[in-house]
Amino acid sequence: MSLSFLARMSFLNAAPAPDIPATVALLLAAYRDGRLQPEQVLARLWSRWQACPQAEDPAWITRADAPFIQQQLDALAGQSPDSLPLYGVPFAVKDNIDVAGLPTTAACPAFAFEPTESAEVVRRLMAAGAIVVGKTNLDQFATGLVGMRSPYGAPSSTFSEDHVSGGSSSGSAVVVARGEVYFALGTDTAGSGRVPAGFNNLVGLKPTPGLVPTHGVLPACRSLDCVSVFTLTAADAARVLQVAEGPQPGQAVFNAFKPRLSRLPHALRVGVPVAPEFFGDADYAQAFEQAKAQWANLREPDGEPWPVTLVPVDMRGFCDVARLLYEGPWVAERQAAISAFMAEHADDMNPVVRRIIDSAGQHDAVAAFKGQYRLKELAAQQAAVWDAIDVLMVPTAPTMPTKASVEADPVGRNAQLGTYTNFVNLLGLAALALPAGFTQGSLPFGITLIAPGGADAALLDLGARWQASCLEEGLTLGHGLAMATDSELSLPACQSLSAEPVMALAVVGAHLSGMPLHWQLTERHARLLMRTRTAPRYQLYALPGTVPPKPGLARLADDAPPETGHAIELEVYAVPQASIGSFLAMIPPPLGLGSVELADGSWVKGFICEPCGIAGAQDISHFGGWRAFMAHVKAQTAPVIPTEASRSAA
Repeated sequence: MSLSFLARMSFLNAAPAPDIPATVALLLAAYRDGRLQPEQVLARLWSRWQACPQAEDPAWITRADAPFIQQQLDALAGQSPDSLPLYGVPFAVKDNIDVAGLPTTAACPAFAFEPTESAEVVRRLMAAGAIVVGKTNLDQFATGLVGMRSPYGAPSSTFSEDHVSGGSSSGSAVVVARGEVYFALGTDTAGSGRVPAGFNNLVGLKPTPGLVPTHGVLPACRSLDCVSVFTLTAADAARVLQVAEGPQPGQAVFNAFKPRLSRLPHALRVGVPVAPEFFGDADYAQAFEQAKAQWANLREPDGEPWPVTLVPVDMRGFCDVARLLYEGPWVAERQAAISAFMAEHADDMNPVVRRIIDSAGQHDAVAAFKGQYRLKELAAQQAAVWDAIDVLMVPTAPTMPTKASVEADPVGRNAQLGTYTNFVNLLGLAALALPAGFTQGSLPFGITLIAPGGADAALLDLGARWQASCLEEGLTLGHGLAMATDSELSLPACQSLSAEPVMALAVVGAHLSGMPLHWQLTERHARLLMRTRTAPRYQLYALPGTVPPKPGLARLADDAPPETGHAIELEVYAVPQASIGSFLAMIPPPLGLGSVELADGSWVKGFICEPCGIAGAQDISHFGGWRAFMAHVKAQTAPVIPTEASRSAA
């Protein structure tokens, strides 16, 4: 490049800011406040790259050149975080996902080609303002969980040069943990978006199969593949998912997802494996016990304890499913993806990868059908597990092997890493890997939360609460990046497509938390949004003869004197829209659902009372709310216990 051309690269001429935040949430806040410009963030990355040549860094296969980055910066002109949800956020892409203008190699130089269009998921992220800065290393053809099967080198865990980074999305995890990018795309068929997260102290989002489009992603097992996301926080993963998710019209869908939950129940049942397997790794076994104890610190958004019950789960059925992935006919899908290439270039492949894919020859069409039948049987058996639990917590990996041990037993050590991951996509489940502290040997340990398909938003909500509970334990992000804050862990306000549509509903009486009818909300997986008051234009009445006792809320007439109105205490819940009908059917007259004005001037649906119900009812508005009134009633009806003084007086 000529000097005059380089001079036109705005980020090359920008001075890196002395203080650049580590998370997407704080980066966007800095952009909004004008404290930071995207050019300064890219200048810092470029400076790092100049200090470490690509040939010496196995995390990257292709680093974008200056014109490629500048073109994306130029596209941000006239935009802001208010118009683009990922404005100026640098990200990396695993090199089995197409990016127009950068080669796709799948970690096999003989396979490399130049795509003319980007994968749909990349296109969506770039359209939202995110900036692709390069392609990352992987286990060749995404076959492996160790991160060592690549001619471009074997990235180490960011915490130990002697230990594996995890695969197959090895490079993507490493560059996020090092703070070079704010998120990175991986893929996950057998755990490739989770194991690297666990070995690098990251969040690894493995969406429900079918939730994020895979057009433009080189298949490993096309019927199971997922695009995964590595971030420092669950909140950042939620921001990325909100942009990436949703079907792509005109493209084949192998796993149709059904929206399910925006949040898990208040009284949470967390399944934990009975006698979990750690292959002799006592440090990881101890770390898992510590993670189980961490649930006692879980809190609601308002700071109230979130009650959690740990439920033992027999994992044998899940293990039977897991064995199908590599011992069953699904390995033939890997051969189907690259059969033409293998026919002419088998010698150009990693020998371990080639041996695994070659094993597809032992499976014929009959075996494929038998495998499907067996999977259906096992899936039906395992479905009962979800009647007893809301979420399953497992170690992300049972042990963290050294590179030397993988070299000595490449297949065996790799298989161990799939103990808690291989069954997830076969069963169509959603999963979220989360940091869970460190071992006594200072190696990262992670857990994975697993839930039925469609519960992605609920898992992210729970993951954010988990990370918030870890703040008191000294939560760190990635490899030695800044400790998290509450603002970094807060989920973005906009609704995720993967979450079931909800309606905000205000309750003022027997449905309040701790009141007799609150179960009608929890049974419908309602989520507390806020505790607040109405606008000061309401009156509250105690309705006579109701069981359990209930109030009636009435809005003043427009011409009523303002001083006769009161601000009434209430709670607002997000209730799944699919449950509103059954909830409405349980509301007795004279109550019903209408519109209620809140203290901030906004309106939500809520309980109101017909005028006929208020006639002759006691006005209790001066108590400010039903909870205060019921406390007054309880005090009035409590039995009087004589004191010594009263006995003496008598």
